Amino acid sequence: MKYQGKRAGVVLAGCGVYDGAEIHEAVLTLLALNRAGAEIVCLAPDKQQHHVVNHLSGKESAGENRSMLAEGARIARGNIKEMGKISATDLDLLIFPGGYGAAKNLSDFAFKGRDCTVERETERLIREMHDARKPQGFICIAPVIAAKVLGAHGPLLTIGFDAQTAAAIEAMGGKHINSKIDEIVVDDNNRLVSTPAYMLASGIAEVAMGVEKLVGEVLRLCR
Repeated sequence: MKYQGKRAGVVLAGCGVYDGAEIHEAVLTLLALNRAGAEIVCLAPDKQQHHVVNHLSGKESAGENRSMLAEGARIARGNIKEMGKISATDLDLLIFPGGYGAAKNLSDFAFKGRDCTVERETERLIREMHDARKPQGFICIAPVIAAKVLGAHGPLLTIGFDAQTAAAIEAMGGKHINSKIDEIVVDDNNRLVSTPAYMLASGIAEVAMGVEKLVGEVLRLCR
């Protein structure tokens, strides 16, 4: 319980890899934080997902709508807060699991690449945390959000070694550093940590290696 009393925000942009938060990455983040004794604060924007994907067929469920907040509550066992009601003063650290929710709901990177925009409350909270010098972690595809919001600060980030995504990060002002599945990239100046997770991983055990390191380093930075 080394980090008891540290308030750790975890952003859940829905529930499911194809249209929301990647569940393995989210749960591994929650597990690592809980083991460290941190107080977990799950949060999500109170907005609709871009679309809904049937995870069995992989196809869009036409005409179906789901809320990021309500879907994130599935992972959080109902204990989740609306992002618009949370500020940097309520948290000591903030972590973004990946999944397409980061690229479709929290931003539109999946559709616009380097020309994307970031959901308003997400951008606000990232900027507040950065201004307050509070550490943030970005997993899998989520580092593209950090690049877009904090590009003026030249953040060091990784999504593994996908050339196209790395180029987009660089175009948005970030500096991409290639990394392996079990590695993290730490930007001490901006107090950011990132890891590739399912950008590279072939299974949950590989994801766990990077996520556990990321959580440990983000916690260390908030000491």
